Amino acid sequence: MSTGNRQLGYSNSDFRSMKTWCCGSTCKDGADFVMKIHRSAHNHEQWLPQHKSQRTTPAIFIPVTCLRNSTRPGCPDPAARYDGEEVLAEFQQQNQQGLGFYLRNVKQRANYQYASPISPLSPVDFSPVPSISPEVSSISSVSNSINSRYGVPILQQHRLQPLTLSNRNVKNVSGLNSFPNLALNKGFGSMGMSARPKTHFSISHFIFFLVFFHLCLPPLPCQKQALIDAAAAISDGKSESAAEILTRLQQTANARGTSEQRLASYMVSALKSRVNPTQHPPAVSEIYDKEHAVSTQMLYDVSPCFKLGFMAANLAILEATTEQGFHKIHVLDFDIGQGGQYVHLLHALAAKKKRDNNNNPDASLKITAFIDFTTAGEEKLKIVGEGLKALANRIGVSLIFHARNLNIGELTREKLQVESNEALAVNFAFKLYKLPDESVTTENLRDELLRRVKGLSPMVMTVVEQEMNTNTAPLIARVRDSYEYYSALFDSLDATVSRENLDRVRIEEGLGRRMGNSVACEGRDRVERCEVFGKWRARMGMAGFQLRPMSRLTVDSLRSKLNSGTRGNPGFSVNEESGGICFGWMGRTLTVASAWR
Repeated sequence: MSTGNRQLGYSNSDFRSMKTWCCGSTCKDGADFVMKIHRSAHNHEQWLPQHKSQRTTPAIFIPVTCLRNSTRPGCPDPAARYDGEEVLAEFQQQNQQGLGFYLRNVKQRANYQYASPISPLSPVDFSPVPSISPEVSSISSVSNSINSRYGVPILQQHRLQPLTLSNRNVKNVSGLNSFPNLALNKGFGSMGMSARPKTHFSISHFIFFLVFFHLCLPPLPCQKQALIDAAAAISDGKSESAAEILTRLQQTANARGTSEQRLASYMVSALKSRVNPTQHPPAVSEIYDKEHAVSTQMLYDVSPCFKLGFMAANLAILEATTEQGFHKIHVLDFDIGQGGQYVHLLHALAAKKKRDNNNNPDASLKITAFIDFTTAGEEKLKIVGEGLKALANRIGVSLIFHARNLNIGELTREKLQVESNEALAVNFAFKLYKLPDESVTTENLRDELLRRVKGLSPMVMTVVEQEMNTNTAPLIARVRDSYEYYSALFDSLDATVSRENLDRVRIEEGLGRRMGNSVACEGRDRVERCEVFGKWRARMGMAGFQLRPMSRLTVDSLRSKLNSGTRGNPGFSVNEESGGICFGWMGRTLTVASAWR
């Protein structure tokens, strides 16, 4: 028997039993906290009598074997002794912001019954009954993979309750591990806590349980998996499980932290709307307000993946009309926004006019923007048109701008005043995904609009969309794809916009509203209904369109613009795939531009 154990009154079998029990635990972190306990307890032996019958405060063992992952030098001896009162003070200081325990004046001889959130073992009764060996039930199988991942049977858990003045006798404390195979006829018996004359459960014993609960709490899985688990719980109708996961995720989320923490903040908020829509209203009306429109335009201006998508559509229009020898272009735009796309198109026309030595005085651009297909009112469209006209006059391009208020059934070449010498082009840039399809309503506005546009016989139709599958996908898949997509988008913004830029906050808040609408809303309330390029190809084919691949010259021109705008940042990419031009970040495609006829 070691000297330390002999002085404390413990047998070698007691110590081995405690060591064996600890090695079987799941302690993986918290090493720094335990090391503090070791150091704080060194050189405090004045309270330790030579015989266990004289002690008023028993020693607490925290074996070094529990710190399997720690390789720190100077690791204390397994038989180190701890002053329960001093450990109590430090434990309170370490956890006052987390667990919220207040352990002053803990009454002795209280009945302690623990319902374990960690293990489905039977509760252990620590009532002051001498010579009792409680029976511990075997561990039951965990039927739910989410529960096993988090280490807690969440639906049957007893929440951790802070000890206050009203319940400081600790009779109703739950949330601590049940310890298997405890023989309580001598205090802690086989755990290594040898017998005391008094059989009540002391403060030091209680702290022992708290320390191991703190250390053995299973770590939260990766953020993405935790969000998927929460979505799975919501889909299964297990609101309490989802709430528990989201509560733990909330501790790592931070709207002003890293890109991962900011993303977690928005995703947690969106899923909370699914759990409790009354307390956390989903983003419905916010998608249509002015602030969201401004933040969206900011995203288009600063993100190369969106900005180049607009440029690709413009180049496709110029390429198609030039091949057919037209000098007059008539573009129908169903969501013109702030008109930023046509700034680039006007400059491209001016450059073309200069290359042609002004041999085509009739060259012009006509833009018809629609009112009832956008969130823009007539006044807003008027302002956009005036701004574009001023630019066109300045660079020497003839521009005609019309704002139309037509229903889908009124989309005819006569109503739109399309002239015979005009090349008709239709632009759908980040518009089609917001239209409800057959999964929402029998009207199927998305396919109906495509069929009507096909009836106009346009020379080219351009489509720019986000590469994300959130239309008909179930909630779990929607959360997974949204997380992967917005994670890449948030990271890409770090490469183009500094954290100090005030517009950055507004952009990300707009993305947060998009995530919230995509994840938290259903039916007509869900506006964010993106689809991947493969699905768009199938939908275009059903509407009668054929893919019109863009030329290699267009792809090279876009790649050159990307390199000049991002200083050759290798994270961004421009690739031609399956007839569309893909713009991405670190291998993840964010937007795809395509042309059709």
